[in-house]
Amino acid sequence: MPTLVGNTPVLPIGAPLTPPDRRFWAKLEGFNPGGIKDRPALHMLRRARARGELAPGAPVVESTSGTLGLGLALAGHALGHPVTLVTDPGLEPELRRLLVAYGARVDVVGAPHPRGGWQQARRERVAELMTKESGAWCPDQYHNPDNVAAYTPLALELAAQLGHIDALVCSVGTGGHSAGIHRALAPLCPGLRLIGVDSVGSTVFGQPARNRLMRGLGSSIHPRNVAYDAFSEVHWVAPGEAVWACRQLAASHYATGGWSAGAVALVAGWITAQLPADATVVAVFPDGPHRYLGTVYDDDFCARHDLLDAPPPPEPDVIGSQDDKEALRWTRCTTVSDPAAEATPAAEVHA
Repeated sequence: MPTLVGNTPVLPIGAPLTPPDRRFWAKLEGFNPGGIKDRPALHMLRRARARGELAPGAPVVESTSGTLGLGLALAGHALGHPVTLVTDPGLEPELRRLLVAYGARVDVVGAPHPRGGWQQARRERVAELMTKESGAWCPDQYHNPDNVAAYTPLALELAAQLGHIDALVCSVGTGGHSAGIHRALAPLCPGLRLIGVDSVGSTVFGQPARNRLMRGLGSSIHPRNVAYDAFSEVHWVAPGEAVWACRQLAASHYATGGWSAGAVALVAGWITAQLPADATVVAVFPDGPHRYLGTVYDDDFCARHDLLDAPPPPEPDVIGSQDDKEALRWTRCTTVSDPAAEATPAAEVHA
């Protein structure tokens, strides 16, 4: 089963996401059994077993908004570990049923944390369950360096498929795939630009925390796997803008995905138009459309959330620094820094 993970295809994406004479390349991670996070799920468990941190047959407990849950269900099945996944009411019912069918136990938290939202509530529930499960191990995807290292094979696949790459566009949640792919690709592609794509209402790049409709990108904490110093710029995208891009992809290329794929495609199309015609731009699509049939591709859901009003503007808003103003629609910033480091007093940094 693990042999099904990796070696995913790339697809050229053109108009209407790009000008008529331009294109970017989409890395279609939805061709993995569960999506892009099959890669770190398998890698994190294998490395923990090799170090003796995860005993044979010991339980695995982790927080997930969905995609890593699919990967851990796969890894647990392949390596012989029971898996408990802590999630929240925003998890799509179809995905919850699928996770249970794959043999995972799904634990749903009842209320968000007053400051850290659903994400922090899930993490605290994981900590509680860890005290009750003898020998349990938590991958801690947000801070585990093995999450980053898992994406080296993806980077090497891209280099073999496309040669020199000028710009890499990635959604950012835990920070794993943007950091891991860039770290492995940068020595092979001098001058490589990394463009991060975040959700409005996410705190990853220093914006205020808000309730977020989109799942799979963004965060209400500051994951330590985010390679802030690697980013050339960051874009925040709103749900309606991602829905538009997802549906345009489906209608024009018969290849699409969920919130992250739509947000990344919107930004990659714009980046492609800004660079020379011979530049190679790659966008990573973390999964396919199937788990989003009740959200992104459901007219009733989108109408209830006012996501079908109009296409995005042709250009993003621009802010000079990450905390200049709150991003409520597609917004770009070319000054990227670690908001957690900036909030730490100098005496604590050097302690």
